[in-house]
Amino acid sequence: MVITRISNDALENTQQKARLLNKAKILRAAELEFKEYGFNAASISRIAEKAQLPRSNIHYYFKNKLSLYGAVLSNIINLWNQAFSDIKPNDDPATAIADYIDAKLEYSRTNPTPSIIFASEILHGAPYLSQYLKTDFKKWISEKAKVIESWQAQGKIDNISAYHLLFTIWGATQHYANFAVEIEAALERPLTVKDFHNAKETIKHIILKGCGLSIKELT
Repeated sequence: MVITRISNDALENTQQKARLLNKAKILRAAELEFKEYGFNAASISRIAEKAQLPRSNIHYYFKNKLSLYGAVLSNIINLWNQAFSDIKPNDDPATAIADYIDAKLEYSRTNPTPSIIFASEILHGAPYLSQYLKTDFKKWISEKAKVIESWQAQGKIDNISAYHLLFTIWGATQHYANFAVEIEAALERPLTVKDFHNAKETIKHIILKGCGLSIKELT
């Protein structure tokens, strides 16, 4: 009886791993498809080909193209938000802001495609993200702004707009994903890990100084 239960648990664990692997393959393939064709012209059949899975597998995990597109957008949003979600009024702002910049630039380096899809969605008026922007996003940014304002009230950082601080960080860090072609044209070579390291240090220097903080406070 015990042996049977162990066997069943092992089988279920193997099946769960297979499902997670298939879902990850589908999402990666969908990212490439949406980046290349946009939502309207994207094809479930091509996504299945890219994922090397039967089309029926796509529909097993995602009801339709819209739900798949939503999952791709949700992935990058969750990653971005996660990097700054746990900030608190008693945190050191220099460390929290610097860590956020590091994380955002690392996402731009290692996984630029979702950022490009997100930017395209916003440029088209956010037709599929409008509800998110009115609800979860509004709540998230309001909460972060209150923490930043609490740092100001404690005299930890200069009295600047919390919202525009966040907008500036987003613009600076996501630029390396959304406009990599432009950057590489300026550098006359592909972006390297060293370039991203230099970008992190430069952006942190500018942002922290602008908040009345110092890089030295991170040590």
